[in-house]
Amino acid sequence: QVQLVESGGGLVQPGGSLKLSCVASGLTFSSYIMGWYRQSPGRQRELVADITYGGRTNTADSVKDRFTISRDNAKNTVYLQLNSLRSEDTAVYYCHGKWGPRDVWGQGTQVTVSS
Repeated sequence: QVQLVESGGGLVQPGGSLKLSCVASGLTFSSYIMGWYRQSPGRQRELVADITYGGRTNTADSVKDRFTISRDNAKNTVYLQLNSLRSEDTAVYYCHGKWGPRDVWGQGTQVTVSS
């Protein structure tokens, strides 16, 4: 079964950091563009960043100076490093994989930024 499993979310203070991980199984990892999305109450789900198998990245302007996406193809894992976190970064963060018409979503991991 195709599955994406996120981890690393939690409660952090403003200015703090987290590193999210997403482990993929049941798919050909090399065929997928991997990405991270987030969604807060009352907002649309938005793309945070994505990355190709070869390492080309695309990051939303709102976070590009603070967040970094990466992947370890040998481990079938994609990461999102979150630095200088702000309260407005609070959201459920979802791992995503796309290959042509195929869309695979993780269950999400909660990131809460609060003092």
